[in-house]
Parts: sequence; C-alpha cells; structure tokens
Amino acid sequence: LGAAILASRAAVRAGAGLVTLGVSRELVPFADIASIESMTLGYDAVAGGRIARAGIDVVLEACRERDALAMGPGMGTRGETGDAIREIALRAPVPVVLDADAVNAFAGSASDLAGRSHPTVLTPHPGELARLMEAEVPRTPEERLEAVRGAAAVTECVIVLKGHQTLIADPDGRLALNPTGNPGMATGGTGDVLTGMIGAYLARGIQAFEAACLGAFLHGRAGDLAAEEIGEESLAAGDLLDSLPETLFDF
Repeated sequence: LGAAILASRAAVRAGAGLVTLGVSRELVPFADIASIESMTLGYDAVAGGRIARAGIDVVLEACRERDALAMGPGMGTRGETGDAIREIALRAPVPVVLDADAVNAFAGSASDLAGRSHPTVLTPHPGELARLMEAEVPRTPEERLEAVRGAAAVTECVIVLKGHQTLIADPDGRLALNPTGNPGMATGGTGDVLTGMIGAYLARGIQAFEAACLGAFLHGRAGDLAAEEIGEESLAAGDLLDSLPETLFDF
C-alpha cells in the first residue's frame, strides 16, 4: 500500500488535477487516510490485497473516465494477479506507465506489449529489464545502452532504464540520458514517485517520450534538492514529494 500511496501523491504533486488510487476494497479506508488529496477505487482482490481477475472490469471501466493509468507499485504478480495486470495493461484505453510488478508481469513475454493501441512507458530497473527480456542484467554503460534500445524495439514502448544516469529510449530510436539525481535516491519508494510523476504528465497530454524525459529529469532534480537540504544518507522517497513544488517552480 505504501508504494501505491507514494505514486498517487506524486501524481498529485506533478500536477494531475484529479487522481484516483486503486487498491483492494479492504484497503480503501487506509488509502483514504494516507493519501487525502486523491480519490480511491476499490477492486476485488485475492489474499494479501492483490488484484483478482474479478477486478479487471472495475479498473478498465474507471479508465474510460480518466486520462492515463499508472500501474505496478506494490501489486504483486502471483497467480491470477499477474493475469489481471497483463489484461488491464493490454486493454486499457488510455496512455499507461508500467512499473515494478506490472513490468514483472510481462517477464518473458515482452513482445505482447507491442499490441498496445495507446502510448506506453515502462520504468524498470536493470533487474526488472533483464527479467522482462529474459537476458543478463546490463551492468556497463554499453550494456545498458544496448538493453534499453533493444527493449524499446521489442515492446514498441518507451523504456526508462533507471539507475545512475537513467536512460530513456523509444521505438523510433530516440535516446536521452538524464543528468539529474544522486546516490541517495537508491532507496525504496523513489521509483514509485517517478511512476506517479510520469503518469501525471501522460494524463496532461504530454507525449510518452517527452513525459518520460520530463519525469526522470524533475524526479532527479527533486532528489538533488532534497539531498542539499538533508544529505544523501537520510534521503527517503517522501522527501522527493516535499521537494517537488520547489523543483517545478524553478523549472
């Protein structure tokens, strides 16, 4: 639930005028308290709060009245949950950003994403990208470059390969290298913040490649401002949310 809350609060901070946080029905009261700026949508779930196949139509129906979908943080992939994630991702009638478990749900079937009819952004770290593509984890700059370009070509999606000097690639061959960010951001939850930010920019009508580049740049800049304030050692994902207003004002 914490991952989903970070993503929804980041979407609000990034300028999405109206955000809906989807969680299992049993978690709705907790989500209401923790993310007071967003609305909540309860869906059917299996044990542990993971989305069930019965929740697919609830999410897809909600998408018809929204401008974008961010999916993956904290969702899990076991059993029917993975099936539900895949079906929602492939059928969603809006631009989508997939992170974490939504990327893992397509492990070994990356080419399925090429069937998406709307813009799609994936935000894997190197391990998630390796699982997605059934390949070795890219470690050197050259391997990262080859991996992100290859994944963009196979999935026909924009790929944001997180890490030191995050890389953004699209299927047309465009590539960007992000200059912002610091080692203190290598902590749990910061990726969820990025997911919410990119989701907000997609919802605001920004094209997928530009939304991914903008999200990565401002996300890193927010981390840099937070590190200047409290240092890298103590940096936490919530600190990026606190720094986003200043980041956006400066930008």
